[in-house]
Amino acid sequence: MNVYRFIPVALLVALAACSSSHPSSSSGSSSSAPNAAASGGKTIGVSIQNREAQFYQQMESGMKSEAAKYGYTVDVVDASRDNSKQQSQVEDFISQKVAAIVLTPYDSQAIGSAIVEANNAGIPVFTADIANASRRGKVVSHIASDNVQGGAQAAKLMCAALGKGGGSVAILDEPEVTSVQDRVKGFRAGLASGCPNVKVVADIDGGGERAKASSATDDILQAHKNLRGIFGINDDSALGAAKSITASGNGGKIVVIGYDATPEARTAIAGGSMYGDAIQHPDQIGAKTIDAIHDYFNGKTPPAKIAVVVGTYTKANAK
Repeated sequence: MNVYRFIPVALLVALAACSSSHPSSSSGSSSSAPNAAASGGKTIGVSIQNREAQFYQQMESGMKSEAAKYGYTVDVVDASRDNSKQQSQVEDFISQKVAAIVLTPYDSQAIGSAIVEANNAGIPVFTADIANASRRGKVVSHIASDNVQGGAQAAKLMCAALGKGGGSVAILDEPEVTSVQDRVKGFRAGLASGCPNVKVVADIDGGGERAKASSATDDILQAHKNLRGIFGINDDSALGAAKSITASGNGGKIVVIGYDATPEARTAIAGGSMYGDAIQHPDQIGAKTIDAIHDYFNGKTPPAKIAVVVGTYTKANAK
């Protein structure tokens, strides 16, 4: 997630492992001749907010694999974390007369106007990973991890790591993002029910970015000398935290829990600088998005929300 600007009940997909699909130019697509009439099949336009993120690469791979089963073409473009660019990409898809549009919005509020344009053109819109937070525009179905359940999984890991002793923990947040809001909600609820002796003493915006999360961790460590754990809302946050913890001489003393289980995070977990991760399945999100579109094409009404279960990853899994 991957995560990833004002994305409260946002549109589509955000961060995890590598895929065989590699980013093309930031404005270009993954295939030529994106016209929906090409080869007599249907073309699905996909605008991903950050195609360089491993999570979205894996989601894209899942979409393409599933689309191949149905004979659909998936035309993927990279919004490069730029709302204006993503808006233009939607307009391009409309002019190309694609059969459906999938969005992982960079700005979940602002994307509403682009969705309205697609609606007016009669093109169905789906969101993956990140939902549309705007009151404008109609989205057929939103496909994403069950992030409340995923946050609870992260809490379960924190409880197991800290044991009966409990203690103070911090959250490296990204509060503008709806999927992150759900993760934090699930994490807090999981602590309250699973280990009430663990208390959240800081909830800081780490931006979902490694450098910012590392800086935020430095501040947290200065303010809370007895800190026992940090929950990073994605792996960049957790890896940034782990770096700062090691640099401060607290390596092995403070538990770090992440979210996504990217390859780099798995290496950190195997090496002990992170305890574990809530693990998403972006390939399944991608595949289920195409399945929902296929159902729509065939006259069925897909659920408004399709949730993908989140698991856990620890050193035991690495072995």
